[in-house]
Amino acid sequence: MSYNTIGYAVEDRVLTITLNRPEAMNAFTVEMCNELVDAINCASNDDAVSVIVFTGAGKAYCAGMDLSVDGNVFGLDESQNPGWQDLEERFEAPEIVDGVRDTGGRVTLALYDCNKPVIAAINGVAVGIGATMTLAMDIRLISSKGRMGFVFSKIGITPEACSTWFLPRLVGMSKALEWTYSGEILDAQTVKEGGLVTAVYEPDELLPAAYALARKIADNTSPVGVALTRQMMYRNSAAAHPVEAHKVESLMIFDISQKDGREGVQAFMEKRKPQFTQKAPSDMPALFPWWE
Repeated sequence: MSYNTIGYAVEDRVLTITLNRPEAMNAFTVEMCNELVDAINCASNDDAVSVIVFTGAGKAYCAGMDLSVDGNVFGLDESQNPGWQDLEERFEAPEIVDGVRDTGGRVTLALYDCNKPVIAAINGVAVGIGATMTLAMDIRLISSKGRMGFVFSKIGITPEACSTWFLPRLVGMSKALEWTYSGEILDAQTVKEGGLVTAVYEPDELLPAAYALARKIADNTSPVGVALTRQMMYRNSAAAHPVEAHKVESLMIFDISQKDGREGVQAFMEKRKPQFTQKAPSDMPALFPWWE
């Protein structure tokens, strides 16, 4: 698939996905949604990609949904009258995917299912979907000039992009409610103090820092081990009892300990860098995905 609204570039196993509508501050559209879902799925299934870095072209990361489009600005089909049963029984039906389901949620669900670690390099303003899409990414870094805002209440709508699942887990319920109730635009230091981002960098240092982190992962870890860890953390942390995590961990380590794990232990004993040979997703355990 060729892309009109995003950039997709792989260099030495690190993929950069760039939101690329700088003339519109990278405002989100239905086309961008479809391209992001495709790009994330392609990267997830590509053994040549080890880490994904997201950023924005120009001065903004993403200024939210493009509200200048004709018709329903969220891309929803107002001729439909969907109910709970429609989403339960026809979740993947084209008319539901294209006309009912939240576009931001489609992106964050693709990120949630992704086999690769994802780093957000938030280079400027990130509001609405610009902020919520980053919640499904694993590590968020922000420019000192970056701003984030969960502005839904100010334009008369509710949160989207699965943010009511992700945001409380990242910053706690009270902070999540404060930020979404107020709809305030938050500066870089505020979101760092709130625990949403890991670090604040000067603008010219942001992408180098993101790539340095990506290289640590790509150059020193087992791709299968990282892919399994990502899914285990997200899914097990939402389990009802720790025994569910124990079951998954038992089966995953039983498998990988005989492959990349064996090489890792041998390399440690021989005081050398390990040469991991398993690829993700090609060499994932037979039990993966265990939740299906």
